[in-house]
Amino acid sequence: MTKEQKDNLFVLIKSLSKSEKRQFKLYVGRLGVNEDSKFLMLFDILEKLSVYDESVILKKGIVKKQQLSNLKAHLYKQILISLRLNPSHQDVRIQIREQLDFATILYHKGLYKQSLKILEKAKAVAVAHEEKNVAYEIVELEKVIESQYITRSLSTRADELSIQAKELSQQNVLASKLSNLSLQLYGLFLKTGYVKNDKETKRIVKYFEARMPKYDINDLGFREKLWLYKAYLWYSFLTHDFLSCYKYATKWVNLFYENKDMITLNPVFFLRGNHYLLEALFYLRHYEKFKESLLRLESITKEPWFPVDDNLEGLAFLYIYNNKFNLHFMEGSFEEGLPLIDEVVFKLKDFHDRIDEHHIMVFYYKIASMYFGAGESKKCIYYLEKIISNKSLQMREDLLCFTRILNLVAHYESGLDYHLDVLIKSTYKFLIKMEDLYEVQKEFIKFLRGLGDIYPHEVRNEFIKLHKKLKEFEDDPYQSRAFLYLDIISWLESKIQNRPIGLVIRNKFHDNLGKHKSH
Repeated sequence: MTKEQKDNLFVLIKSLSKSEKRQFKLYVGRLGVNEDSKFLMLFDILEKLSVYDESVILKKGIVKKQQLSNLKAHLYKQILISLRLNPSHQDVRIQIREQLDFATILYHKGLYKQSLKILEKAKAVAVAHEEKNVAYEIVELEKVIESQYITRSLSTRADELSIQAKELSQQNVLASKLSNLSLQLYGLFLKTGYVKNDKETKRIVKYFEARMPKYDINDLGFREKLWLYKAYLWYSFLTHDFLSCYKYATKWVNLFYENKDMITLNPVFFLRGNHYLLEALFYLRHYEKFKESLLRLESITKEPWFPVDDNLEGLAFLYIYNNKFNLHFMEGSFEEGLPLIDEVVFKLKDFHDRIDEHHIMVFYYKIASMYFGAGESKKCIYYLEKIISNKSLQMREDLLCFTRILNLVAHYESGLDYHLDVLIKSTYKFLIKMEDLYEVQKEFIKFLRGLGDIYPHEVRNEFIKLHKKLKEFEDDPYQSRAFLYLDIISWLESKIQNRPIGLVIRNKFHDNLGKHKSH
């Protein structure tokens, strides 16, 4: 069923808005098709289906089975052409490409002068919008035309175009090196999570320094700066340097605020920069700044000038709601955060085909954490099970780790003791397969393994011992990350003091807020 659901043509048709469907039918009407309108009949059939089913199409008798894939490919292409003509998809990049296509047609007709005129205008737009790859293509075509269309000014024109091509090429190479580095670091981060010791830190530092190209910040345009800040941001995340994360995420976001046109041209990068800024502020526990940045981001996405499309709606939801959860986690306001869960679960149904599985599972982890903080352990377990039972999952190791640990803690909390022995064993087996555990996790596993041999009246004492051990790691840069996924220390304090965990976290939050204000 899920395999069928993912038929590309079907997914494309289901993603069309009412106006896009109307435009498609008008476009087909303008083509003047009659006999060849089979693809329109196929469109009507697929539009009405709720799940892709090939047998339904074949029963209609419009096409034989062996011809179906060709008809689908034809329909797919026609929908894309129609979408390209839709004003809502006419962004600057498409307009520049269109001008380049027109200039190429004129060149092939031998209308060199007209072709050069269009290219000159398109190049100016491309350079102004930092679209340097297509600007380079334009210059290359200008060079070809100039070599055939002999003008008196060719000698100076040739020099001018050669210099332009060289400059654009150098900038493109630099941007490519920086974007490669940024992407490689992001890949490392997804695979292994944060560094866990000095050895790993040295490896990442060496990796980063070997690949960082030489540059002069004054020579960099918007695009090169953006990739530079991204590369530094991932490097800082990997190495636990959250102050540097904050610094480079701020530079990234400010780059957009200083070039507002770039927000509408690169809205995805704008949203991501804000997300990383909020993540850094969350790790640094800068509550006021976090709250202010989240409000600013949410209000900008609601501005009439902010671009709207399916992808952006999905991303804005992902980043804003992830951080709304984090706001509650900072405040310890778990019960107040419960209405957010219904909102997110409802929206996840809407966005299920626009948000990848990894991010859906991150939401489940946050939902589970919210329920856990609110004292609803069974609901917490329900969402953790969704992550644990997902066998196809490609998720960060550290997140999978804490899912298992929180699952154990939630079972203990909810009094499901008869499961505990089996669960401790399976969790232990899972965790020792992990390459490098945090010390925090190792201590916690030791504690859990010993739980079975402890009399109920001795448990509080064991909690106190574990609390004392874990407190040693609270300020260790490699280990303190563990507490951001799961505040084990506050949980232990809640057990020792016999108070709800939400209350413990809330009291700490108010104490910290008081300290910040007194500073």
